[in-house]
Amino acid sequence: MGILDFLYSDLAIDLGTANTVIISKGKIVVDEPSIIAIDKNTNKVVAIGREAMQMHEKTHENIKTIKPLKDGVIANYQAAELMIRGMIKMVNNNKWKLFNPLFHRMVICIPSGITDVEKRAVKDSAEHTGAKEVYMIYEPIAAAIGIGINIEEPMGSMIVDIGGGTTEIAVISLAGIIGNQSIRVAGDVFNTDILEYMRKQHNLLIGERTSEKIKIAVGAAQKDIDNPPDDFEVRGRDLMSGIPKVIKVNYEEIIPAIDKSISKIEEAILKALEESPPELSADIYENGIYLTGGGALLRGLDKRLSKKTKLAVHIAENPLQAVVRGTGVALKNLNAYKSVLIT
Repeated sequence: MGILDFLYSDLAIDLGTANTVIISKGKIVVDEPSIIAIDKNTNKVVAIGREAMQMHEKTHENIKTIKPLKDGVIANYQAAELMIRGMIKMVNNNKWKLFNPLFHRMVICIPSGITDVEKRAVKDSAEHTGAKEVYMIYEPIAAAIGIGINIEEPMGSMIVDIGGGTTEIAVISLAGIIGNQSIRVAGDVFNTDILEYMRKQHNLLIGERTSEKIKIAVGAAQKDIDNPPDDFEVRGRDLMSGIPKVIKVNYEEIIPAIDKSISKIEEAILKALEESPPELSADIYENGIYLTGGGALLRGLDKRLSKKTKLAVHIAENPLQAVVRGTGVALKNLNAYKSVLIT
C-alpha cells in the first residue's frame, strides 16, 4: 500500500436517523448512533456517536445532545456537519497521524421521498467536510444492491426498508424506481408509541433510550412468533409518587402499543402494490417482498406483512447493513451505477 492510500480515500455513507454507517475500502469502519454532544458555552464537540448516546437525556445545563437527522433528513445542518466530520476522523484513527486524509469521492444514501432542498443540504454537508465528488443514491436502490438483486434486469423487485426515521417502499426494475412510498413512520415512531404506552398503562415515565431497549428486547408485531422473548424489566419514574420504580413487560403488551404504526406501513405497502404495473406485479408475486433496515428485525413483522399482502416476505441477511453495503458496491463501481447516482 502506497502513501496515496493514506492520503486519499473514498467513502460510502449510510447517514441514518438512528445510526450512521461508513464503508472505506470495502469494509465497515464506522457504525455509530447519529448523535452529537456539544458544550453550550464553547460550541465545541464533547462526544460523537456511542459516547454521545450514553450522555443522551442525562446532561446538565452546559452540555446538550443533538440528533442532527429527523425523519431521514438533516434537521440541524451545523450539527450534521460536525457529526460527519467527527465520524470521518474515526475512519482514520489507526492511520498515520501526520496526514489529514482527503476524501475524493463520497456516495451517501438518501430517502426516496426527499425534497430538492433536503438533497442540497446533504450534498453541502458532505462537501464542507472536504469531499471533492459527492454522489447520492436512493435508499431502496442501495438496499436492493446490498442484498444482491441485479437492479438492471427487467424484473420487478419490491424493497421495504424500515429505518429509524422513514420507511421506504419501492418497486425497482431496469435500474429505476417504478413506484414508491416514503412514509415517516419507522423505528423512532415505534419508540414514541412504547413511551406513550408505558405512561398511559403503567403511569411510568421513561426516556427514548429505555423505550428503544424495550422495542429491541420484547418488541413484536403479532402474537404468533417463534421463540418468544423473556419478560423485560423497565426502570422509570412513577408519575403518581415521583419515585423511581421497576416493572416487568412482556412482548404481548407491546403489540397493541405499536399496532397503529405497523398498520400505516401495511397501508403504504398495499398502496405501492396497487400502483405497480401488472407485469411487475407478476414479478413481485413470484419474488415476494424484501425487508431491510432495523425495523425488519421486529419479531413477527414478516409473518404479519405476509398475511396482509398474501405474498412471501423475505428478511434480508443482516438487514441493518443492507443499505450501506449497497452504497459501498455503488461506490466501488461508479461507472456501472451512474444511472442510479444523483449528483
